Amino acid sequence: MSYLGWRNYWIEPAFWDILGKEKGKSLWELLGGRGGEVKVYASFGEVMGPEEAAEKAFSAFEEGFEGIKLRVHDFDEDIDKGQVKGVSQALKGEIRIGVDANQGWRVTVIKDAPLWDLERAKRFSDFCYEMGVEWIEEPLPMDDYDAQSQLKRYSKVKIAGGDLNSGGYPEFKIMMEKDCYHIYQPDATFCGGISQCFKIMKECEERGNFFTPHTWTNGIGFAINLHLFAASKSRNSLLLEYPYHPPSWTPDVRDAILESPFIHKNGKVKIPEKPGIGIEINWKTLKKYGKRFFKMTKRSLIFYSLRERGLKETIELGRIMKR
Repeated sequence: MSYLGWRNYWIEPAFWDILGKEKGKSLWELLGGRGGEVKVYASFGEVMGPEEAAEKAFSAFEEGFEGIKLRVHDFDEDIDKGQVKGVSQALKGEIRIGVDANQGWRVTVIKDAPLWDLERAKRFSDFCYEMGVEWIEEPLPMDDYDAQSQLKRYSKVKIAGGDLNSGGYPEFKIMMEKDCYHIYQPDATFCGGISQCFKIMKECEERGNFFTPHTWTNGIGFAINLHLFAASKSRNSLLLEYPYHPPSWTPDVRDAILESPFIHKNGKVKIPEKPGIGIEINWKTLKKYGKRFFKMTKRSLIFYSLRERGLKETIELGRIMKR
């Protein structure tokens, strides 16, 4: 975890995929989990008005989802509350409701966005409790550990977070020591890879915290985090995030890089059984939309090593490559 430069966490799962294929075991088997299927919740990707939010939630309910997650992101607290109230009035007691405030990483690329403080987060927490909301996600900046801890102690609604915290296990251990969240949601493609996320998961279990990873990337990221969730105890009580906001964000779009998208059936997703991560890349799609930014063969690696590291280290590299 400690090095300068580009943090290539997203490439670490490829080595797990190789290991699984070499041993003939699925990733969840390597992690000591179990297969089958897991329950997922419909994670909406857009801020909506009360009526649209209620319609989306009801559609998800009819599809068999047991849970949904809304997104609030307005300067006006009443507008945020209106969206939650619309869904609560339509489906309170029928579906598990989560709300993402997106304050962990304040997105202001397109336009300005609200910045919550502890008092606003407390007010929203009180309101969500009245509305029957099960969890609130990222209600405060990702590095404001003290405020997160205060909110967690105050709130009657579970507080979740850690989506984009990229410091891996060391950072999450600090967060757990400070008691920042009820539910920890690292993403293996952002926070150090599968190895780091697995350690975070185990630390959660030892401390009595919940674990359900963030999955809002693409089909590859979803698959990686699906395997981690399959190895967690939290799969028995929590739902896994399923990015879903038709018609703009659907499995065929989200998982376009895969030969077979992850399609839920009555709010459940089957865990891959093939060795490794258990997915197949759609090479036609990758060729059409992807861009290669690095290429190295064994031959070019040897020449590079000779030029940059010398003969002694190149000989050692050769020994390693033959193992």
